[in-house]
Amino acid sequence: MDYDLECRGLVKEFGAFRAVDRVSLQIDTGSFFSILGPSGCGKTTLMRMIAGFSEPDAGDIFIRGRSVLNAPPNRRPVNMVFQHLALFPMMTVAENIAYGLRRRGASRSDIETRVADALRRIGLPDAGSKQIDQLSGGQKQRIAIARCMVLDPDVLLLDEPLGALDLKLREHMKVELKQLQHQLGTTFVYITHDQSEALVMSDRVAVMNSGRFEQIGTPQELYFKPRTAFVAGFVGDSNRWCGRVIDHDRTGLKIEAESGDVLVGVPGGGAAIHANMAVDVFVRPESIALHRSPVEAKRKTADQVAANALSAVVESILFNGAQSRILVRTPPGQAIEVALPQAGAYADLSEGEGVALSWDSTHCRCYPSLTA
Repeated sequence: MDYDLECRGLVKEFGAFRAVDRVSLQIDTGSFFSILGPSGCGKTTLMRMIAGFSEPDAGDIFIRGRSVLNAPPNRRPVNMVFQHLALFPMMTVAENIAYGLRRRGASRSDIETRVADALRRIGLPDAGSKQIDQLSGGQKQRIAIARCMVLDPDVLLLDEPLGALDLKLREHMKVELKQLQHQLGTTFVYITHDQSEALVMSDRVAVMNSGRFEQIGTPQELYFKPRTAFVAGFVGDSNRWCGRVIDHDRTGLKIEAESGDVLVGVPGGGAAIHANMAVDVFVRPESIALHRSPVEAKRKTADQVAANALSAVVESILFNGAQSRILVRTPPGQAIEVALPQAGAYADLSEGEGVALSWDSTHCRCYPSLTA
């Protein structure tokens, strides 16, 4: 099977430092694929190799089944949108979009037709005569994409293109970019350190750490079935305990945390975990049920298998509408974030109030410790 983009065993070294370490991926035609990871993990280095701005030390790159390893950037059927967009302020919108076509020697009539079509496809049919400084941040973003799309690339590379936008515009552009990609049908490869961008927009996501892919999957797979402790901690929000396995049976693992809390969980990602192993334990805020009293928590969890039940005191109320949470602390001193139910039953909750928490063992995922 031919993919729009395939990388096989890519390696890139800078002296003794290996920035990209045997990375392989396959991206289906017309999909939105994101590479997600913290700063310095190798995302941009990988993107530059795909674009042709940097040569790999090992491995190969295929676009629609053909190796482009020895092709210069201008001979590869890819285009790249950078974080700062690099639009020409002295040119009109139409002139910016036409720039690559003029460099290719396209005829004037062909340029006019393709620029008009590109503007229509991005929803700005009347913007051709405008100056760049007359556009909003979101409009500039679409013009930068149109300037690439008019050249009919097989793959469009986007290097953190929303990073320079304010928060509200970024949230809006996440939806717009996904809709635009769907309308254009072009394969997008998007790199970001922002997990929300990757989860909202992508068909599949590769989580990158220290030059390697930790996991590739759908946003749902990464969120609900993380294979490693790094993915569990990086994708979405999680409460984390460090501890040691003190017992295990068919119902799960019993962990004594460094905080003093005793938890019951399950192995995450199919990892082999045995007694006395150091583990990292992750529980998402929305997986924790909130109760007014320990008695209520025990009653609520009576029918659950190996349920966890802890007492805690409310330290802070983090109000953010539907995203509201509370920060609580258990008697041993573990801070825990809990999603605040929106039905109103806890609208009168106050700092210093005692509460009880419960969650099932299946929501308590354990991985071999990252620091052991």
